[in-house]
Amino acid sequence: MSTWYYADAQHQRHGPVESAELARLLGEGSLRWTSLVWREGMAQWRPLGDFADEIGPVATSAAATATPVLDTASGRVAAASDSPYAPPAAPLLRTGVVYGGGEVVYAGFWKRVAAYIIDSFVLSIAGYAIQLPLLFGAGAFNVANGGEPSFGPGMMVAVVAAYVLPILMQMVYFAWFHASGNQATLGKMAVGIKVVRDNGAPISFARGVGRFFALIVSGLILAIGYLMAAFTDRKRALHDMMCDTLVVDKWAYTDRPDLQQRNLGTVTIVILALGALFFVGAIVFAAFFAAMIGRMH
Repeated sequence: MSTWYYADAQHQRHGPVESAELARLLGEGSLRWTSLVWREGMAQWRPLGDFADEIGPVATSAAATATPVLDTASGRVAAASDSPYAPPAAPLLRTGVVYGGGEVVYAGFWKRVAAYIIDSFVLSIAGYAIQLPLLFGAGAFNVANGGEPSFGPGMMVAVVAAYVLPILMQMVYFAWFHASGNQATLGKMAVGIKVVRDNGAPISFARGVGRFFALIVSGLILAIGYLMAAFTDRKRALHDMMCDTLVVDKWAYTDRPDLQQRNLGTVTIVILALGALFFVGAIVFAAFFAAMIGRMH
């Protein structure tokens, strides 16, 4: 017999249970043919009615019909939450709680690229906000000393800080956001993915720091470490393997795995399109600039 997981009227996931138990719940009205179910081997959650032949003809009036109750004060339907007349309710993403079982949708390569584009944009702005004052300050210090290339202690500290502080900021950014309740940076939150341990648990800040430096390793080998996410079975990049992490849909390992999205999504598509336009524009500008320099000589 098949082993199932099911979502009840309050969108809580239960299981595993046998087909006979689903039939019993359906018969007593706790489940409806529209209730979502999942079992091993299924790509996504599907309505129970899709498996009517397996469950059996056990629908009773309690399961087949649901009379909505009208709220006389508001004039709106206030029936059980699984009524087709009930208004949809936005599910609450519970952070810090890990649910085992059910399907896990791993973040694809292009979703990760889109998230990285957003994060890079944010970090670039923050990095320039740190670097420019320090470098301009160092330049002003040089001018104040007669314009000579002075490399005194103050000058050295300013130059080193201009390059070290942005790296430390990036480290804290990735480690703190990945270890936070959302388990995701701003870019990952925008595209709907998160970073977890191999068992779905949140990562610690220390592991987030280690993962940041592992990111550098992935980039140093001609970015092959990043490209691995497009070909490995669980979409793991090299830095994921080094740090025992996964990048998954934000609803994975929660009580609503049925909300996971396999498609790219609008935000991802828009960000990738803008990134491609920027990349092409940068190449055109560089070619134009090189041509102008060549004519000048």
